[in-house]
Amino acid sequence: MKKRDDQKTIVGKIHPDVLSFTVGKDPVLDLDLAVWDCLGTAAHVTMLADMPVRPAILSADERDRVIAALTDIIREALAGRFTITDADQDVHLAVERRLTERLGDLGKKIHTGRSRNDQVAVDIRLHAKDQLLHLTDEVAALAESLAAFGKRHEKLPMVGRTHLQPAMPSSVGVWATAYAELLLDDLLMVEAAYIYNDLCPLGSAAGYGVPLPLDRAKTAKLLDFARPHHNVMHASNARGKDEAILLAACAQIMISLSRLAQDLILFSMPEFGYFKLPPDLCTGSSIMPQKYNPDVLELIRAKAALVEGFASTANTLLTGMPGGYNRDLQDTKELYMEGLRVTRTSLRIMNLMVTSLGVNPDRLRAGFIPGVFATDRALEQVAAGVPFREAYQYVRSHLDELEAADPDQAIAAKTHEGTTGGLDFAFYREKIKNVRRWVKERRNHAFRAFAKLLGTAFPLT
Repeated sequence: MKKRDDQKTIVGKIHPDVLSFTVGKDPVLDLDLAVWDCLGTAAHVTMLADMPVRPAILSADERDRVIAALTDIIREALAGRFTITDADQDVHLAVERRLTERLGDLGKKIHTGRSRNDQVAVDIRLHAKDQLLHLTDEVAALAESLAAFGKRHEKLPMVGRTHLQPAMPSSVGVWATAYAELLLDDLLMVEAAYIYNDLCPLGSAAGYGVPLPLDRAKTAKLLDFARPHHNVMHASNARGKDEAILLAACAQIMISLSRLAQDLILFSMPEFGYFKLPPDLCTGSSIMPQKYNPDVLELIRAKAALVEGFASTANTLLTGMPGGYNRDLQDTKELYMEGLRVTRTSLRIMNLMVTSLGVNPDRLRAGFIPGVFATDRALEQVAAGVPFREAYQYVRSHLDELEAADPDQAIAAKTHEGTTGGLDFAFYREKIKNVRRWVKERRNHAFRAFAKLLGTAFPLT
């Protein structure tokens, strides 16, 4: 029987198969957390150096040496030179290894008073704050493009549909700004996720605290969190739930994108011909020379289902899980990271599509069959004193009288708020402006905190 060579790690020897199974994708996924792990460590050692114990765990000089080394590791990570091995297992032990290689025994002190449990939790929350701001920017950009498209074609008639059947007169302006407003309302979920995420778990250690006078409020402030979790066990239990909430916000955005994608696929079909998709954003067929396929829109539909599935899986992983840390939570990391990546990519692709989208005014007007004007005509009779149900029955029996109805006149007749003649584009501009201000304020506030913590400009170059 071949002798087994257990793998040596910082936390002991491990059977190679067990190491491979438990490490999973962390050496790859955790590369995205390297910058945030270094920032969390910088805050932790700053707090340790100020902790009122004798002898001091870290001197001011030792703190400064650790932060200088962490700054170098951040630069390595940004340049793609930072690596995580299976023996490291994760970014936390990889950073500790690098610090120990550079600083010797000083590097062995940094884990005092914390666990990888609170480390990964704070890494994900720092990463998520940054990602949610990028995501919000990208939602605002797409909403702005949709509003601009709606403004350009504000008065262009388009059949409004229910059950996909012709229903009432509407416009391209109403159609486009409906999706702009839907996405902007989705940001209410993103903001809620941001607020939920904006709590610092650092110092909760394995979920039960440590017999040291840790200043958890200090580390929270250094890392620009609103405050620490109060209860240390709750800080541990919130892991996984945080990721599920972040994914729920992404899922709502993806649902909106999926419905927009479906509209574009339908209305660009030759049978409709309302819109023309940009050829360079479509794909060809391997056998049919004439084809320009809406593959990116179909993939957005598919990816919406994936992100919804990620959110559901994260919730299911938590269901029935006992309190305290459990290794099941490791798998929520990939769900969260992939869900955010897919959502952000889909937003950027859809923005490309909308900014290059063409329209066919003739085909849009040709979609107005007489029945589309029926409700408007019934309401005209009501305005003349006819009871609504009598007007309804009369128009239903005399649709031929609507043959000469003019779609341009029909959409101009509706002037109340949010209708074809009552769209307020300043409303959309102001909402988008406020969203961008919200992002800028939070990003700048965080960058100032990180620059103060590291003693150098942030972001690092």
